[in-house]
Amino acid sequence: MIRVMLVDDQELLRAGFRMVLGAQPDIEVVAEAGDGAAALELLATTEVDVVLMDVRMPGMDGVEATRRIDGPKVLILTTFDLDEYAFAAVKAGAAGFLLKDVPPDDLLSAIRHVHAGDAVVAPTTLRRMLDRFAAQLPSPEPVAAAELTPREREVLLSVARGLSNAEIAARLEVAEATVKTHLGRVLAKLGLRDRAQVVVYAYEAGLIVPAPRPKV
Repeated sequence: MIRVMLVDDQELLRAGFRMVLGAQPDIEVVAEAGDGAAALELLATTEVDVVLMDVRMPGMDGVEATRRIDGPKVLILTTFDLDEYAFAAVKAGAAGFLLKDVPPDDLLSAIRHVHAGDAVVAPTTLRRMLDRFAAQLPSPEPVAAAELTPREREVLLSVARGLSNAEIAARLEVAEATVKTHLGRVLAKLGLRDRAQVVVYAYEAGLIVPAPRPKV
């Protein structure tokens, strides 16, 4: 059973999500909160696997709450596809982001993928967000990649370019399990949570350079 917390200041929206999730045999809504601070209080006493987190809320917003959450996976809810707050939340540790009008099947799929350890936001989408917002958001100096082995660096760059584990395995002519092992070591050495943060790191460290925008 996947235990989900809903965090949104709109009670009607929470009710809608609760109805959709409650109809699933493998998903249970175990807690709800109207802002980030209330969510953190509940997380101290409630076992949660996935948090559906709104970005813009009174009091503590979703970005700050995500930064303080340790353990549960966080899916950010946003109104706009290219929302700088959603990007900031991914940097803060969220596993990805969804639009608030996401179709029910996509919402359910996203929750299950995040629970399984995958990032919901496609790396290509993250790159588009980075191209638009990276220059606007101050960030600390990224951890140096010097500790990575040559093969780990190859895996990092492949993930940042949007390749799946299977595609990386085919390109490097190794087993998919080997790619997962290398990726796990990359995450551990760089202090990253998931593939989404690998893409952010690669851009901030200058390992991947955004393509120039075409002139209009």
